[in-house]
Amino acid sequence: MSNFWDLLTLLVSTFLFVAYLFVLFQIVTDLFRDTETGGVAKAIWIVGLIFLPMLTAIVYIIARGKGMAARQQASLNRMKSESESYIRQVAGRSPAADIAEAKSLLDAGTISQAEFERLKAKALS
Repeated sequence: MSNFWDLLTLLVSTFLFVAYLFVLFQIVTDLFRDTETGGVAKAIWIVGLIFLPMLTAIVYIIARGKGMAARQQASLNRMKSESESYIRQVAGRSPAADIAEAKSLLDAGTISQAEFERLKAKALS
């Protein structure tokens, strides 16, 4: 029976340790993501996390928890807008934009009607 309780203790302590590591990494990530906090304050938080880890983590979450969520959301929004911008850039223009540009070139007399029809067919294909 002793082995069962040893195993249960090991599982619970492992779970708590891994959960603490997740919290610790989230705090360190938030520290370096925060642009409003100065370098000295960040260093103090890191030293606190090294020497008094549990207490510092709890104080950090209580004191800066709302800001952590806001910075995480801002980071996600920034990454989303950057990826959408990249996709738009790589995807190119729409066929309607290509046809409109060809039409403006035709109206300006830069290209002939046959060239316009060729560009229109290419844009629609």
